[in-house]
Amino acid sequence: MSIDTLRDLMPAYAKDISLNLSSLASEAVLNDQQKWGCFLASAHAVGVGPVVRAIEAAAAEKLSPEALNAAKAAAAIMGMNNIYYRSLHLMKNHEYTTLPARLRMNILANPGVEKMDFELWSTAVSAINGCGACLDAHEGELRKHGVPAQQVQTALRIGAVVHAASRIVASETALAA
Repeated sequence: MSIDTLRDLMPAYAKDISLNLSSLASEAVLNDQQKWGCFLASAHAVGVGPVVRAIEAAAAEKLSPEALNAAKAAAAIMGMNNIYYRSLHLMKNHEYTTLPARLRMNILANPGVEKMDFELWSTAVSAINGCGACLDAHEGELRKHGVPAQQVQTALRIGAVVHAASRIVASETALAA
């Protein structure tokens, strides 16, 4: 499977999503590791089988085994953190923000790839999971290290398009069942 295989799964009404997949796959704002890590982390964050398989196959041609693992780890850790920190942000009782999280997050200290690449992937996943607190934290780290806004935006665009493609594939699969 590949991005073209994934594009073939898009029905006519989702032509824009298909075209966005294609243009983002050839995007030059991010290097291959940054770009394909965003694609893979986003696919794993949504978790729709055909999308995960197509993107994993495409990413495997561009990413080292360590980067493949780190992208999946970004999806995993943000799957936990986005829920936890979004909950703290939404709750009226701010006492919970003063308590230690007491959740293991060791991967954040040593993700096995360049830290800013992992931050980009975490930003894309945080957008998918709708956690404003995590988006602000990761975007702040990226900006502090000189990552241009255009690169952050590209990570967000990848997350948005992979999310849309995943929802379309899941919906079409449900209709066919």
